[in-house]
Amino acid sequence: MSAPDTTTDIPDEVRARHTELCQELDDHSYRYYLGTPVVSDAEYDTLMRELVGIEDSYPALATQDSPTQKVGAPISVDFAAVEHLVRMESLGNAFDVDELNAWADRASAEVPVNGYLCELKIDGLAVDLVYEKGRLVRAATRGDGRVGEDITLNVRTIGVVPERLDESVRPAPELLEVRGEVFLPVEDFGRLNERITASGEHTPFANPRNAAAGSLRQKDPRVTATRPLSMIVHGVGAYVPAGGSESGGNGVRDGGGDVAFTSQSQAYRLLGEWGLPLSDRYRVVTTMDEVREYVGYYAAHRHEPAYEIDGIVIKVDDFALQRRLGSTSRVPRWAIAYKYPPEEVTTRLLDIKVGVGRTGRVTPYGVMEPVVVAGSEVEFATLHNAREVERKGVLIGDTVVLRKAGDVIPEIVAPVLDRRDGTERAFAMPETCPECGTPLGQQKEGDVDLRCPNARSCPGQLRERLFFVASRKALDIEALGYVAATALTQPLEPAQPPMRDEGDLFDLTVDMLLPIRTHVLDPDTTEPKTDPKTGEPKVVSFFANKKGEPKKTVEKLFEQLEEAKSKPLWRVLVALSIRHVGPRAAEDLARHFRSMDAIRAASEEELASVDGVGPTIAASIREWFAVDWHAEIVRKWADAGVRMEDEDDGSRPRHLEGVTVVVTGSLEGFSRDGAKEAIAERGGRATASVSKKTGFVVVGDSPGSKYDKAVKLGVPVLDEEGFRVLLEAGPDAAAVKRVNPAPEEPGAEDAPEAAGSEAGAGPEADAVSGAAETRAAETAADAETAEAVRGDA
Repeated sequence: MSAPDTTTDIPDEVRARHTELCQELDDHSYRYYLGTPVVSDAEYDTLMRELVGIEDSYPALATQDSPTQKVGAPISVDFAAVEHLVRMESLGNAFDVDELNAWADRASAEVPVNGYLCELKIDGLAVDLVYEKGRLVRAATRGDGRVGEDITLNVRTIGVVPERLDESVRPAPELLEVRGEVFLPVEDFGRLNERITASGEHTPFANPRNAAAGSLRQKDPRVTATRPLSMIVHGVGAYVPAGGSESGGNGVRDGGGDVAFTSQSQAYRLLGEWGLPLSDRYRVVTTMDEVREYVGYYAAHRHEPAYEIDGIVIKVDDFALQRRLGSTSRVPRWAIAYKYPPEEVTTRLLDIKVGVGRTGRVTPYGVMEPVVVAGSEVEFATLHNAREVERKGVLIGDTVVLRKAGDVIPEIVAPVLDRRDGTERAFAMPETCPECGTPLGQQKEGDVDLRCPNARSCPGQLRERLFFVASRKALDIEALGYVAATALTQPLEPAQPPMRDEGDLFDLTVDMLLPIRTHVLDPDTTEPKTDPKTGEPKVVSFFANKKGEPKKTVEKLFEQLEEAKSKPLWRVLVALSIRHVGPRAAEDLARHFRSMDAIRAASEEELASVDGVGPTIAASIREWFAVDWHAEIVRKWADAGVRMEDEDDGSRPRHLEGVTVVVTGSLEGFSRDGAKEAIAERGGRATASVSKKTGFVVVGDSPGSKYDKAVKLGVPVLDEEGFRVLLEAGPDAAAVKRVNPAPEEPGAEDAPEAAGSEAGAGPEADAVSGAAETRAAETAADAETAEAVRGDA
């Protein structure tokens, strides 16, 4: 019997199975491309064989878009234009209470308003999601409200966005279109900019919104996957219930016996049941007095959420009333955005200086008259590079507008032009390194950053690397602070510093330290202090007292250097300042290879295959070891007795393999780093954030929000006693020690009272849990801007 040669000859059940297999294999190929596969190769091959068998029997199904016809085709986002099912409207704005009251009066004059829903206006990017039969089929930008750009592949990398709706409480609708805001949490924004600065990838983002926008508009979804994006849903577009007929927006109706949307708040509860990320900060109130109270609260506490907000959105809660109020040609009459004024201050830009980071990046930064912004005093602000200074048009002596990007990083916004008096002067980027005089240059053509290529001998770079070696995330040498690192690398006397590079650290002797004389540095500005009598910079013996004997800090320094020699391998790796290799990646490398020799001998492919590493970090490691003097540092440290391997003698049980543990609060018997090392020694992974994939959360005194989040997600919580059981006996024994109850199986009667009660964890969750290289890059070294400025910048 010959195979059917037309699609009309194909049975419906075969066609349906073919469609299902194509979708599933495309999903798995995409996850494999991102480095986050969810099935084994064998399982993938089984599905592919089944698809090939169907297409062999029914050749008409072997179309060009079938997975069988795609051979390693690169995945990219083409931003094709797509039409929204229901128009995405913008909101009208109220900039003061009078305008807010006027909106409420207009609405109340037309309909009997019986309740308002108040929610935070997140400063992010509006995105439209479409689900068909519970499966995410499309994501698009707002665009002009009718037509946006297709960003489906990028949105699928956002961990809080479900690829399939949760049907444990009720069936998924035939069609569901929802709107929400994609954003970058403030803390993650800071870490992302630190990683970008440390790696020299490009200029750091100015604020979280720009970072979110840039991350969503990446042609390669793997780049988006490395950005910790999150999302909160705040509206419904088109909707077809299971077995029902289509409706949409505030016209959502009961279509086929399925539940109908009757109000904004009730819709949120249903969206939460389907697993969509919602805010836990919205409130339903009945009077405008309560609306104004909500607006006032977040005006005073706008930094309380994990993300940036720029106002409050107020909606008439009842959908029937929303329909009666309708919309103008531009905005809905049933909702308004109350906009908060931006938190900006003015101050005088006294100077623009440049600093050198540990990788040689030369960064201009502003020195200003101290001013308080977003709750803290600011004296320095990064200007990123010379091109950014020119773009902003800032002159030395200007009065400038200052704000904190993400309420974290001080940022000079612009000059106040009408305050200029003619004494201002332009900034000129130096052509040579301010620390060693070496001509500056670009690392590669087209870079906006200038770097000092004198990596080994530049005293500024060595100072920053030495300070990093001693940091808590590396070898944790408390006695070797920034001022001590400066004394060792840039002494006034003797003329020749005792260290050529960080490889000499463990060869220091007391006799080398005693002759060192240096300026007394101001701990806040790192500038030399002056003698009030002479007006000259103060000069002192740094390591010797007035009798010429070693200070007590010298003894402490050598004790801690000796202790540092026995630190675990991952800390040694971090201390080497290999670009992109932070604590997470270092732990993964040490766990896999067990020795520095094995890491050095590994090929780029072998390194990249390690969970938590990936190709970027692997290439950076190979490049680092290819430099002769880098390898010499490792040899010097090894000769001095620094531990270069983690011996696995079998005495320590590794019963935490594959288990993720979060430690929060203060423990009596463990320091934070000690707890992390105890987890790692037993094969586990210590992380900083709680998600559904977290195995245990260990709480001490003052645990903070991570405990609450663990309870919401049903993650087992252990006290210190339970943590000891976990370390000694493993997860099964520790499970009975949990201090929070195990979650019950959800049923229809267990639906949360408020939609945000479960989904509120979304904005703080691991936005890209599973993107291995993301985890490593997020914890890479400190920002070079901070290294250069050593102030609030």
